[in-house]
Amino acid sequence: MRINLYLFILFSLFSFSIFGQELKDDLSRLERGEDLKVLYRNESSISLYVHSAGGLGLAYRRGYHVHGTRKRMFEIEVQNFRHPKEIKSVNAYYDNAKGFSYGKLNSFLIIRPGIGFQNILFEKLEKKNVEIRYSYFIGATLAFAKPVYLEIIVPTSDPTVNTISTTRYDPNEHFPSEIYGKASFFKGIDQTRIYPGGYAKVALSFEYGKRYNVIKAIETGAVLDVYPTVLPMMAFNKNQQVFVSLYLKMVWGKKWF
Repeated sequence: MRINLYLFILFSLFSFSIFGQELKDDLSRLERGEDLKVLYRNESSISLYVHSAGGLGLAYRRGYHVHGTRKRMFEIEVQNFRHPKEIKSVNAYYDNAKGFSYGKLNSFLIIRPGIGFQNILFEKLEKKNVEIRYSYFIGATLAFAKPVYLEIIVPTSDPTVNTISTTRYDPNEHFPSEIYGKASFFKGIDQTRIYPGGYAKVALSFEYGKRYNVIKAIETGAVLDVYPTVLPMMAFNKNQQVFVSLYLKMVWGKKWF
């Protein structure tokens, strides 16, 4: 009876030793980003992108595998947004004048929270391969419109002396010859108004990272933003409710079980 007990204990210790060594080897392979032939069910990423609406954007995504080749994705993006007719100029009649965009009524910041799915078109079978995926999203668009304030040249009783007044831009009162430049961005921030809308997006991404638990990708796509009311972006130009923009995005992230 004792011999059987000793054999059982020795066998248990030997089994735990083998299991512990295998676990240690798997953890070591995981740290090196090797393929463990298992499904990473979770991922998160951040990205920086340029877009055709005139600037830069930041994004965060959180993904969950639905099955082996399909993920449910949640995202939030923040970017600036400019009217295509917005052109920066300077009043040439005054030294040290500041730049301004004549006709610009509001500065816009866009926030897009959304949900979507990402699907694998071509899976990465080796480290040197590229995984190609397509995705689509829908969600809300929140356009934060901050009114533009300008520094306006005001004549005095002395024709050789002018003063500068900071005031909200009015296209019916302020003309290029009397604009000294744009005021501080923070001027008028307390008058910011929110215009809610919605968006839809389609994208194609290329994941090229050499580690299976690390995300490195390039993504390109198109975004459709729709608002129930016209966005007051520019005077003297037709303002819109529907906008289409293209983007190119660099993505960095990680995967885990």
